[in-house]
Amino acid sequence: MTPIMKPLDCFHCGEPVLTDTQFTTCINDKEQPMCCPGCQAVSKAIIDAGLTNYYKFRTEPGSKQTALVPEELCTFSAFDLAEVQEDFVHQDSDTSTVSLSIDGITCAACAWLIEHKLKHVTGIVKIQVNSTTERALVTWLPEQIKLSAILNQISAIGYQAAPYQVDEQELLSKQNSRKFLLRLGLAGFATMQVMMFALALYAGYFTDLEVEFRDYFRWVSLIFAAPVVFYSAQPFYFSAIRSMFSGRLNMDVSVSIAILGAYIASCIATINGNGEVYFESVSMFTFFLLLGRYFEQNARQKASVSSSNLHKLVALTAHLITDNGAKETPAKGLKVGDIILVKPGEVVAADGHIVDGTSSLNEAMLTGEQMPVCKTISCDVYAGTINIEQPIRVEVTAVGQEQLVAEIIRLQESASNNKPRVALYVDSISNYFTWTILVVAALTYVVWKIYWPEDAFWVTLSVLVATCPCALALATPTAVTCATGIFTRIGVIARTPGVFEKLTQIRHVVFDKTGTLTCGNLKIESTKMIAGTDEAQVLAIAACLEASSLHPIARAFEPYRDPKLSVEKSQNHIGQGLSGEILGQVYRIGSATFVGVTDITDNTEQAIFLANESQVLAQFSLVDTIRSDAGDTVKQLKKIGCLVSIASGDTSNHVEEVANKIGIEDVNKGLSPEGKLQLVRRYQTQSNVAMFGDGINDAPVLAGANLSIAMGSGAAVTKSSADLILLGDKLSRYTDAVNVAKLTEKIIKQNLFWALGYNLFIIPLAVTGHVLPYVAALGMSASSLIVVGNSLRLLKVRL
Repeated sequence: MTPIMKPLDCFHCGEPVLTDTQFTTCINDKEQPMCCPGCQAVSKAIIDAGLTNYYKFRTEPGSKQTALVPEELCTFSAFDLAEVQEDFVHQDSDTSTVSLSIDGITCAACAWLIEHKLKHVTGIVKIQVNSTTERALVTWLPEQIKLSAILNQISAIGYQAAPYQVDEQELLSKQNSRKFLLRLGLAGFATMQVMMFALALYAGYFTDLEVEFRDYFRWVSLIFAAPVVFYSAQPFYFSAIRSMFSGRLNMDVSVSIAILGAYIASCIATINGNGEVYFESVSMFTFFLLLGRYFEQNARQKASVSSSNLHKLVALTAHLITDNGAKETPAKGLKVGDIILVKPGEVVAADGHIVDGTSSLNEAMLTGEQMPVCKTISCDVYAGTINIEQPIRVEVTAVGQEQLVAEIIRLQESASNNKPRVALYVDSISNYFTWTILVVAALTYVVWKIYWPEDAFWVTLSVLVATCPCALALATPTAVTCATGIFTRIGVIARTPGVFEKLTQIRHVVFDKTGTLTCGNLKIESTKMIAGTDEAQVLAIAACLEASSLHPIARAFEPYRDPKLSVEKSQNHIGQGLSGEILGQVYRIGSATFVGVTDITDNTEQAIFLANESQVLAQFSLVDTIRSDAGDTVKQLKKIGCLVSIASGDTSNHVEEVANKIGIEDVNKGLSPEGKLQLVRRYQTQSNVAMFGDGINDAPVLAGANLSIAMGSGAAVTKSSADLILLGDKLSRYTDAVNVAKLTEKIIKQNLFWALGYNLFIIPLAVTGHVLPYVAALGMSASSLIVVGNSLRLLKVRL
């Protein structure tokens, strides 16, 4: 009896294959069976998109694609699959966000073009392009537009985009570098050959030779210069064409005109046998331009490397706890709820909280602080941090794009893409500047053609090349990218545009007390019974009421939670307290005025009260510790000319005690959120004000301040609406951020001064014929390199 053969399973969706080997896809050098043309097409699109790792690390089969046929799939359709998007797309309530790597960006004008072409597309909420990192941050509405459509829109204007993935991006960068080196090497070789003939002819070594020998060397020069013009200089042409199609001229337009114009004119002179040739100038300034771009490209990669390194700090594998013990598994395969074992010296593979064990973790990759942080059961831990002492078991609470490190990278991308006001001015100036160059070059040619026709052409070439505003376009983005990298290194996260400008303009800093000047780790020092109720029950009721709050005070009651109690009709009275119904009775917890206490005899400690509908039940005295560097931070702020104040909702004398210890004279206590906002507005009549708050409960005053800062943890990064978040416990990171912002502003001004000064200096020299074409190319490249190099000085700052 012949055994019945079990049908093969579809490699993509796992369904039985009933078509034998009619549909297959080559995956990892092996033909894999597919059940239908739809699955075959989708799997092929995934492989063609460079997402082979999807099949390597997936935890469940893909969805069946019977409705799809190959003809209906575009190049980017694989990126629309939900299981593929898990690796690089962050899903919000109704929007999605992705970081795209864009191939073909050569200058700030390219970034402008992509932004202006896509920001009007229906469904795209926001797009920010960084010409330094060659990446774009895109937020869109999935219900209105697909990711593949966005990628096709970018492709339609001449750029190739794909989701930013570190390994693939590094591979692509290496390929582009090799290609660029080939163009550069070819231009250098051809330049040497052409220059040999040119120098010999110009030196008069062949003046006794016949005309045909002179023409022979010209033809040889034409042949050697051809690959330089038609291959090495290609990036300039493509960039110029894209900008012209967009109706905006960039700096490569004048360069392209100079190269092609000089080569074509030289070819005509060679064919006709009379006139001047400029093959050596064409080859030489193409070589110098490419050399400058190559160094500039390397510098830009160095400036943007910090975010890639942050990605790399996350572990690739994890020890997953199963019924059979711990087994090593890809970190990408982890799911929320999984339990993982983190041994001493290992990197935490995903965000979670400790369910077993106590240890210290190095969170330097998040906060910039090397001092280990003690973590016990129920404490949050984050992907990329390092376990130091004891093995711990962690329950996974977030994976992929939902992890804190992914959120920090998104914020970093957004911050580096945000342009200061001066950058927007430069963008508009550079467009008019290019038009001005073309007009000046045309007038130069006309004047020289009339009076000195034999020199008209090369003088015009010099004008076109020497005045190219490359340095002007690079002046701001390179500096902002470097500064953003420093912020990430020291644990400072910029959430909103314009932070660098605001930091330098602040003259008054206002601190909340709890969780800002103090550590926010409040503890209940004592409980004073007022109505004679059982103390344990009172604490349990208070803990139940506080369970719904995110305020630091609420965390002090967590150890007293009783799972048997639950609260109904819970209400948060901002700045006052909480109310709710427990076991059929209404309770209130909060400040003395909120619960109706008027006769407070001891006001030296921070206290809150618990009351029911008829009477006050208890008074809880809370203690908190002042941050270790609070005093030094206040001194530094005063040193740089800032006024310092406290605005606290606490009514106790503890506010004055904190103020006296750290050296703050202006103290305002017992303020509601509205009272804090009014205080800040009063201060704003005299100067720009920065407000420190907890980022959640102080929302009104944070929104009203010129600059808002929150002390942050994982929760603060995702929930806070503050402009700036300081990860870790160091208040001094604010003064570090101010110093970085001031240095960034100084370097941007230096860059702009140099770029504009160079162009204003070189234009008269070029127009009057004092700059040879290859010298003009060398000067322009050197100008760009000086700007980039000056920006890179920021990366050497040590704080």
